[in-house]
Amino acid sequence: MVLYTSPFPNSFLSVLHSFSWGLIFPCYWIADRLVASFVPTTYEKRQRADDPCYFQALCIIITTPIYLALLVASLPFALIGFLLWSPLQSARRPYIYSRLQDKSHANGATLLTEWKATGNGKSFCFGSANVCLLPDSLARFNNVFNTQARAREIGRRIRNGASRPQIKIYIDSPTNTSISAASFSSLVSPQSGDSTNNRAVNVSLKRTTSMEYKGDNSGSNNSDDSRDAKSGGEPNEGEDSNACIVRISGEENDHTSDREADATNGQANNGGPADHSSEAEAENPKGQTPNHKQKEGDSGSLDSYTASRESLVKVRVGDGTVDQSTINNKLLYKASLMKKTSMRKKKNTDEIFDHEVSAFFPANLDLLCLQEVFDKRAAEKLKEQLHHYFEYVLYDVGVYSCHGCCTFKFVNSGLLFASRYPVMDAAYHCYPNGKGTDSLASKGALFLKVQVGSTPQDQRIVGYISCTHLQALAGDTTVRCEQLDLLQDWLADFRKSTSSSSTANPEELVAFDVICGDLNFDNCSSEDKLEQQHSLFTRYKDPCRLGPGEEKPWAVGTLLDPEGLYDEEVCTPDNLQKTLESEEGRKGYVVYPTSKNHCSNQKGRKAILKGNGRRIDYMLYTEEGLYLEWKVEVEEFSFITQLAGLTDHLPVAMRLMVSTGEEDP
Repeated sequence: MVLYTSPFPNSFLSVLHSFSWGLIFPCYWIADRLVASFVPTTYEKRQRADDPCYFQALCIIITTPIYLALLVASLPFALIGFLLWSPLQSARRPYIYSRLQDKSHANGATLLTEWKATGNGKSFCFGSANVCLLPDSLARFNNVFNTQARAREIGRRIRNGASRPQIKIYIDSPTNTSISAASFSSLVSPQSGDSTNNRAVNVSLKRTTSMEYKGDNSGSNNSDDSRDAKSGGEPNEGEDSNACIVRISGEENDHTSDREADATNGQANNGGPADHSSEAEAENPKGQTPNHKQKEGDSGSLDSYTASRESLVKVRVGDGTVDQSTINNKLLYKASLMKKTSMRKKKNTDEIFDHEVSAFFPANLDLLCLQEVFDKRAAEKLKEQLHHYFEYVLYDVGVYSCHGCCTFKFVNSGLLFASRYPVMDAAYHCYPNGKGTDSLASKGALFLKVQVGSTPQDQRIVGYISCTHLQALAGDTTVRCEQLDLLQDWLADFRKSTSSSSTANPEELVAFDVICGDLNFDNCSSEDKLEQQHSLFTRYKDPCRLGPGEEKPWAVGTLLDPEGLYDEEVCTPDNLQKTLESEEGRKGYVVYPTSKNHCSNQKGRKAILKGNGRRIDYMLYTEEGLYLEWKVEVEEFSFITQLAGLTDHLPVAMRLMVSTGEEDP
């Protein structure tokens, strides 16, 4: 199947489309700004709280006539542009496929060779997020604004979080369980702490959720990090230069030795306070600043040199063999560490995989599905940022006008897909049964086939991933169930049409089949019972659910209360993480199922709430239709707070281990 690298089959249609959109855009932009001026966000209201009451009214009185005059003047040109633009959509392709042109940063081909070197299997990390990149006037109804700046910041945070180095934690003392033996960001199987291929650092460690590590923040790909590591730290040959291995010596009282700490009492406690200088640097400012406008020193950014003291792991080199100038020559990274202990795992659940609320996207994120990337200019900015880490991106997915759908479509599907692995095939289908305002967008499903490796016999190893966004309006249960039926049928057809192997002669081995997206129903609302019992959940597994209407106790709602997005408790990744880890915090800032017995005000609610909030963002996987001799298991699942203040949804991530059953060579 041919992947479309441009929206139109020839340059003439592309130029004509650009010309028609150029006539439409001034009218579109003016109308967007006009509506946006009447829909302030809570952040803007707080900023204007000290201004005189008449000041805002005066601004509206002055600007509104100007916008209206410009709007009327631009309407004739917009009408001409629309008459050209609408028929062109019949020739438009359903997506744009973009591949990183800088070959020095491209590493997709390198990733394909990793499978051959891994005898017992490989893990793959998937991410999904609803980023609410609507036109600015519409985004404000969800209490977010400045769509273009948010798009850049969202892309920057995702690629910075995913490009963090792998952190593996080993605990020498079997009685010290304050940190799990392997960190959440680790992909490589743990090796012996005495191995000559591992670099171990004696550290003073606090019980926290993030780690400061120095690396490259210039926006380059992982290859840059590898070069920096080689030049600065000189890792051993064959070692993953993006991995940092930390060995912790502990006693039963959870103390860790720190030879450099002789100057500061000689020993540090795992839950102890940070040093005063670090506390001063990490203190969050009193004033609220939206995260897409944060300065370099804000804790919500991976480019910052400080972070809140509750989320720091101080690393101090204990021996004199490390050159201090080498350390100072690197820039800061933060790496996610697991907080969950073995006792906590036994107490809350019998899960065999790790789960957490993380302040960062997982390291080495392989495949990313995004929803609500409706704005074209924002999609371009987001794509540019994601290309610093992901080599392959599909964006501007969907149809416009009346092409391929029953009703007129003003915006695309909002779906975007990014991958580190080569995309082999892609297909998009538009749901024909959208209702209300959802019918104005070409919501649908994007199906992709990626190559993730090859066997020593040169058989391709592939994976399937589907990204979708269902009907959003409450009460449209029947519509969503019909869309889930279509999703399964389309996926079956896509797999059949793209399969190049048979049972007798398998040219391809399927490693995984994953569905990601915003399904717009939860597993705890009584109004969503029909969707909860859909046949999709008999074939695909949801790591967060026990059964229809029953969530696992650690699952967290992914729909945030828009009114509280800029509160100090949730306006930064670290603060949102701490809030979601407490039951009272979730009740204040996560949307819960609606009920006649509950108060409509999120923060004033005192009634007992069911579950941990509305989880409407899903990651599903199946063991059916895969290579029979392989086994797929969930390694880790996380709810991510790194996009705090940038969207009203909580991103989710899942790491799957594909085990081949073979022994290591």
